Amino acid sequence: MDTGRIVVIGAGIGGLVSALLLAARGLDVTVVDQAATPGGKMREVAVGGRRLDAGPTVMTMRWVFDRVFTEAGAQLDDHLTLTPASILARHAWSENERLDLFADRAASADAIAAFAGPAEGRNYLAFCDQARGLHDALKDSFMARERPSLLGLVQHAGIAGLRQLWGASPFGTLWDALGNSFQDPRLRQLFGRYATYCGSSPFAAPATLMLVAHVEQEGVWLVEGGMHRLARTLAALAEAKGATLRYGEAVSEILVEGGRAASVRLAGGEVLQADAIVSNADVNAIAIGRFGREASRHAPPTRPTQRSLSAVTFAMVARSSGFPLQRHNVFFSNDYAAEFEAIFRQDRLPGEPTVYVCAQDRDESGHGPDGPERLLVLVNAPPCGDRARFPPEEIESCLHRSLARLAQCGLAVSPQPEATLATQPADWEALFPATGGGLYGRSTHGAMASFERPGSRSRLPGLYWTGGSVHPGPGVPMVALSGLLAVQSLMADLASTSRSRPAAMPGGMSTR
Repeated sequence: MDTGRIVVIGAGIGGLVSALLLAARGLDVTVVDQAATPGGKMREVAVGGRRLDAGPTVMTMRWVFDRVFTEAGAQLDDHLTLTPASILARHAWSENERLDLFADRAASADAIAAFAGPAEGRNYLAFCDQARGLHDALKDSFMARERPSLLGLVQHAGIAGLRQLWGASPFGTLWDALGNSFQDPRLRQLFGRYATYCGSSPFAAPATLMLVAHVEQEGVWLVEGGMHRLARTLAALAEAKGATLRYGEAVSEILVEGGRAASVRLAGGEVLQADAIVSNADVNAIAIGRFGREASRHAPPTRPTQRSLSAVTFAMVARSSGFPLQRHNVFFSNDYAAEFEAIFRQDRLPGEPTVYVCAQDRDESGHGPDGPERLLVLVNAPPCGDRARFPPEEIESCLHRSLARLAQCGLAVSPQPEATLATQPADWEALFPATGGGLYGRSTHGAMASFERPGSRSRLPGLYWTGGSVHPGPGVPMVALSGLLAVQSLMADLASTSRSRPAAMPGGMSTR
């Protein structure tokens, strides 16, 4: 590879991070995306004359983005305004059962003690210690490695890390582990929800996902202008570093020559030559042949039973009253097991869903507008978007059931049809083909599932993966990490085969 021509397929966060860092190293980078704007799932929609985030709404692990910007010769704070949230989320089970989790650990422990008793407050502090230990054990030995294995994890975690992992019953489920940590079933439900951050069921996801508790404790950040601004900022910075971003154009085929990925063909027939290709598409899209037969031979498929959660979302501008909303709010169903049984075993929308509400006009203190506000209402759904489309009356019923759950917790929301946009699994499948609408790649069900995600190097030389369908997994910071890992792998391979570009070697990608 002598010229360093790189084609990035997809302008999602993984693709944008890869493009930015490669362009910053002087490579000739072209990003191609069929959408009209950057961001992928980090999308923005227009509703009721206003724009709001209709994808990821939570930003954690700020250190990942500090590193990305630093690697690109920039500073995050020069491009985005981030405010730490003092209240991480507000949770409710009924009109009289509410619990806030705070950025301050002691404040959360006090709130839990008042909610569920002093013993549970102490249990929470012990749980936080365990979550931190797991996070520290896995940060460098698992998250930051291109293709981690169980043996490699054992070798790199160290004695202290292995003790932390073993203490968390890593071969058990998150739900069972939480039963050992808390007596109050509501707390088990609250912290079990962390499995859904990976598109999984708490009844099948591994206990190690409790580390999310520590990730949130390190900071939940509010992005001024919304999460989509992060995507636009990464895209603009990549262009400033010399990358070319081509929107509204789809890649139809990855072309292989001499046993390696050599170019891409666009839907219009144009061929872009490449010394390496970074794919931000779901790996399953390549596996089932959407990018050509030859490339499909080198990508592992995802079976429908391995898919992660989908969602039904309602982006709306509406008036709310009663319940004091924060930016992030969760209204729990009365039967969590039945909810996931319906989704993963019956391919249907739950009869009584847990409902997440992102109140996007609320600040870190919960202050919001006097009139209508921007709300994203989300319920988990089965990843069956390539097999069936829920009819309009079923989506309408889902909205009514969701609003009823909110009302039972004291929140009245009055949406107007002309200011409400629904997105269901079939819509997600249309936006992100070969996923069935699953939003998080493969589900993390079973102790070994995390090791089964592809690493950043594909089996086809010259083709690299990034995005939520590959290691280290879904979620905004993890996807950004996958972009870092793809760049690390690509640059190492470039250096090993090129005698003319030694200056392109990166300065290191430690996560410390």
